[in-house]
Amino acid sequence: MKTACLQPTFRAVLTAFRGLLLVVLASVCVTGCAGWAPWKDKEQMRRNEEKYGPTADQRIKTLKQQVKAAKGGSSESQLVFTQELIQQMLEEHDPRVRCAILQSAVDFDTPGALAICRGGLDDPNERVRTEACRGWRKRGGEEAVKLLSARYQSDPELDVRLESLRMLGDLQEKTSIPLLAKALEDHDPAVQYRAVMALKKVSGKDLGDDVNKWREWAADPNAKAKEWSVAEAFQQLF
Repeated sequence: MKTACLQPTFRAVLTAFRGLLLVVLASVCVTGCAGWAPWKDKEQMRRNEEKYGPTADQRIKTLKQQVKAAKGGSSESQLVFTQELIQQMLEEHDPRVRCAILQSAVDFDTPGALAICRGGLDDPNERVRTEACRGWRKRGGEEAVKLLSARYQSDPELDVRLESLRMLGDLQEKTSIPLLAKALEDHDPAVQYRAVMALKKVSGKDLGDDVNKWREWAADPNAKAKEWSVAEAFQQLF
């Protein structure tokens, strides 16, 4: 008797639960599926672009297309294009887009492109200044050594200073040795280590990672230095 009485009640609860589940699914479909509709996404993007202008990703995409067209154009068109890039750089508020402009300018040999690469080193955003250091590594030459050395000595951010040292190492210009030797005296171990790594590339020597050995070498680079060996490293452990 008890089982017979409970059966209708259980069926009623199960029926009610199924009904509630259908309501929830229907609600999700109405609200969620509508938001997933591609045509509505595109329409919303169009409205946002009209109201706020192109997004950073859209501006970068457009920039890449313009760069591709400019590279295939005449010298005069490249002059005009890189001059326009200067204005874009000055007006652009997003650091990511300014980094993209810098990357584009590096590939052009025009006064406008040079001005962007120089100005990028003084950008208020450290990410852009870091990208500018990489740009000068790509451009190379005496000016690159001069500007990267100045950036190491003046930048308030450690990451930018470290990147400038790394780029000096990649350039492998011996004129940077005095600056790298000075970096060995920095109080920050990270700077010392980066200076050692750079000196290995510039000098073509490998005295290990001992800062003092590199200080001795930097004091007289022409002296016959004792090369670092695995045996010597092993002996120092005991």
